[in-house]
Amino acid sequence: MRGEPSCPKCGGRVRAPGLFSDSWQCDEHGAVHPLQPVVPPSVEALSVVVNRAHVPVWMPWPLPVGWLFTGVASAGDDRSGGRATAVACSGPGPLGGVGEMVLVAEELGVGLGSYFAGIPGPDPGPQMCVGKPPAAKVIAAGRPTPLWHVTGVPPDRAVFAGESFGLWLWAVVWPEESGLLMYDELILTDLRDAGAEVDLVPCGALSPRLISS
Repeated sequence: MRGEPSCPKCGGRVRAPGLFSDSWQCDEHGAVHPLQPVVPPSVEALSVVVNRAHVPVWMPWPLPVGWLFTGVASAGDDRSGGRATAVACSGPGPLGGVGEMVLVAEELGVGLGSYFAGIPGPDPGPQMCVGKPPAAKVIAAGRPTPLWHVTGVPPDRAVFAGESFGLWLWAVVWPEESGLLMYDELILTDLRDAGAEVDLVPCGALSPRLISS
């Protein structure tokens, strides 16, 4: 488990602002919004991320039958606030076994979505198949939102990406067959708008996907 901030683009170590820089620095990627340490899933941990986020905190709500909230991560520091969020959920896969999903909302260039997708970042770019019809559609905060397949990802996952409220929305699903979940027109709620309903989120064990993609 990460015990200190890391790079949202590669998971590597970052240097805190200091005498020669007013931003967090990664040796490979330069200035970044630091990915904060991941803590075990709880309503309290979720509320901390929700309260400091400048981007949506997306969660399927209601959760699919048998699914649980399994962790949350955010990129940004106390000064900048959350500039990217990642919410993990897991439950019965559509073809059996366990399915896992990470939903990422982020500003352009942060790179957290591409990190979980397992592709060079920071944004989906040419690997998002916008020349074809969208592969899936979700309802994000009441708006129909098309998502396209992202190609060139590791074979153990399916990745979808699109734009919502001027920000990237990523859905990364393990194993690849669990991508069938995305064809059910999931309803996504921005937990910043959920109010007291956040207290009703059922929590499971921490997803290893938030620790290593």
